[in-house]
Amino acid sequence: MRPTSPTSSSPAPAPRGVALLFPGQGAQQRLMAVGLYRAHPPFRRLMDEVLDVWGAEGAALRADWLSGSPDVDLDGVRRAQPLLFAVDWALGRMVLDWGVRPAALLGHSVGEVAAATLAGVFTLEEAAGVMAERVAHIESAPAGGMLAVHATAADMAPFLHADVVVGAVNAPRQVILAGSEAPLAESEARLRAAGFTCRRTRALSPFHSPALGPAARAALPALSRLPLRAPRLALHSAYTGGPLSPDEARDPEFWAGQPAAPVLFGPALDALLGTGDLLLLEAGPGQGLTALAKRHAAVGAGRSAAQALLPVRARGDASDLTVLRTAVERLLAGGWLAHDPLPVPAPASGP
Repeated sequence: MRPTSPTSSSPAPAPRGVALLFPGQGAQQRLMAVGLYRAHPPFRRLMDEVLDVWGAEGAALRADWLSGSPDVDLDGVRRAQPLLFAVDWALGRMVLDWGVRPAALLGHSVGEVAAATLAGVFTLEEAAGVMAERVAHIESAPAGGMLAVHATAADMAPFLHADVVVGAVNAPRQVILAGSEAPLAESEARLRAAGFTCRRTRALSPFHSPALGPAARAALPALSRLPLRAPRLALHSAYTGGPLSPDEARDPEFWAGQPAAPVLFGPALDALLGTGDLLLLEAGPGQGLTALAKRHAAVGAGRSAAQALLPVRARGDASDLTVLRTAVERLLAGGWLAHDPLPVPAPASGP
């Protein structure tokens, strides 16, 4: 139970669980979490644990990530997907190691694989294999992309054609179209001509569209050989829009189809916040999911709150630890941590 102060003269805050949010494709940034890797040994050990599972490819990932000038395009599937998984998983594992027991885990796109791994559906080694399979198949798929549009899903009906679909519903008026390059470019031109605000996201593949269907299905045999497990933590899915049942978690077709299936993060967040008041912690690069959460009515009304673990913009410096410190102070104030898990800064030296 969350402790309250018996000496406080003001009403105790409403009980609030902690839920972890894990971002996906598009959240990747140059130098994401590099400052934390360099300054905080527990996080560094966790990142190394993930990267070491991939062997030589993991070593190449680490070198590109830490250099700030990657040899392989960070927005391509070969770098973005495994690095996002690694950062998400390492941040989430670090929070669990602090003793926080989340009320729920919710991931966006590849973030759902990180959440499922922390929940025990996959072992870390199994998840690394799933990610390697995904990358291999998606790399050979046709080029494409994703387009964020300030509109409702219903508004998009006249602009969908060929394999261009609504690939994600992130909020009532924030959707993402996805598809092969030429059809998506045509939809983008028509949307701009019609006065819609839109921008390309950081993706070089047509995630969450039928164009990735063959690549997604190609990963099914490997997934079918894994002993998938029921989640040990409450796992919410941005593909079903609600809590993931044990049967769904153990279904290899569910996991295989994710790269081509639409993401329903907005409805899933609605369902999650409908379970009670929560402190939402974004465990991943940037603050995209935090921004979405702060626009939710439950957060706007003060019943729930949202906090990121990393800065909006990655610089590879001490700002990573500064933002993490803010999150830790919030957890300490709420009684979710028994002790401060971060090193105390050394006092400034005198003149």
